[in-house]
Order: sequence, then C-alpha cells, then structure tokens
Amino acid sequence: MPQAILPIFPAEATPINPLVSFEKRDGQVYYFHGCMPVFSHGEKDLRSFRMFTSQLVVNGNCKQAEIVRAFGISAISVKRYIKKYRKGGTAAFFEKHRKRKPRVLTPEALQRAQEMLSQGQSRSEVAKALELKSDTLYKAVCSGRLIEGKKKAQKRAAQKVSGV
Repeated sequence: MPQAILPIFPAEATPINPLVSFEKRDGQVYYFHGCMPVFSHGEKDLRSFRMFTSQLVVNGNCKQAEIVRAFGISAISVKRYIKKYRKGGTAAFFEKHRKRKPRVLTPEALQRAQEMLSQGQSRSEVAKALELKSDTLYKAVCSGRLIEGKKKAQKRAAQKVSGV
C-alpha cells in the first residue's frame, strides 16, 4: 500500500505545487520535495536554476505552468530550458558558449578587395578571387567600407536614370 507524503514544508518555503517548494535564504535557493531538501544553488546562479527547474518538469515533479507561476518567468523560457535539458542533459547548461567565427573581411582582405574593385573588377569576380560570399562584399559596399570602381558606379547610375 502506497504511503502518503505529507507536504510538511519549512515555514518560509514557497510552494511550487503540493509536493515541491523552494526557499531563499542567505543568498541560496533551497528546493524541497515533501520535507526533504533535494537541491540548492546560489541566488544568482541562473544555470543551476534553469537546469534544476527543467529537471523537475522532465521528471514529472512539476508542470511548466507551476514553474512559471512560482518564479515569475515566461513560459517560452521554461520551454527553451526543457528542450535544452532533453537534448543535452545537465551538462548542456554548463557548456561554454561557442565563439563566433572570426570576420572574413579582415583589414588585409578589405584592402585587397578595394584594390580589385578600383581596377574595375565586378563584385562577383572579387568574391571569387578572395573566396568570399558576394553578399559579404555587397554589405561592405553598402556600409561604406568598400567603394566600387567609378565605371561600375556610373553604369548603375545610368541604369537607374534610364529605368533598365
């Protein structure tokens, strides 16, 4: 015969549901299942908070809506954390962030591209020669980091005027 668990929480604990509660004390957050403390982390430790609340939902101890209500966070955030937990487990919350790839338009590449554009080569020719995407060069021209050759600029201006 199953034995009933009485929800005997510490007096200062905030209930998440009838069986799970949490309490903030001395810069720490303590989680209780029934009357037993099951986990704690620093108040400012978001990674541990996200990991443990996701674990509560995935293990069936809480519902997403209960986490949203108890902690005042958005439902979409809870869903993201749960997805992350299901995909990568607890380790996913403590991985270092991946760094972005370095810029492809380094000062040397910009200088070389400008030389080629000044010689009258098209953007697509320059992109092929420097192994860049043509969109990368287009954005650099639009932002003013690169200036296209005079012939190309005059040809475009004439096309705009004639409506071609």
